Amino acid sequence: MTQLLDIPCTTMTGEQKTLADFSGKALLVVNTASKCGFTPQYKGLEELWQRYREQGLVVLGFPCNQFGHQEPGDEGAISQFCELNYGVSFPLFKKVEVNGDQAHPLFVQLKERAPGLLGSKAIKWNFTKFLVGRDGQVVKRFAPATKPQDLGDEIEALLKV
Repeated sequence: MTQLLDIPCTTMTGEQKTLADFSGKALLVVNTASKCGFTPQYKGLEELWQRYREQGLVVLGFPCNQFGHQEPGDEGAISQFCELNYGVSFPLFKKVEVNGDQAHPLFVQLKERAPGLLGSKAIKWNFTKFLVGRDGQVVKRFAPATKPQDLGDEIEALLKV
């Protein structure tokens, strides 16, 4: 099985990263979209980032246009939207696919390691969240309807480890 931390990802600015670049940190990996009913979750994700980053949490946003074409913009438009409307300062990556033959390898591995309801591997919608421990192990998957502010206890428990 591919090492989750070794999968290359490209930031909005074109920089190549892997999750290993965040070594020793807990991660909250989220597929996002700017024109979704869940888009206001950007605010809650930013609040989690601000609240827990000094304790070792990194929120990582991966825009995705696979669900209702709710992320039609290019990287510049997405970055600007997130910053202007929600003050997003956590790391954002280039747009990816999370399902199907073109799914980004990171999401292939996340889905494999943390299946959804009834063992489903497919991501059902934008703002599905994956919590990854400091050791690179996927801890839990959260449905899009799970609000970022409801993750505090899970994050705090993980950061104490």
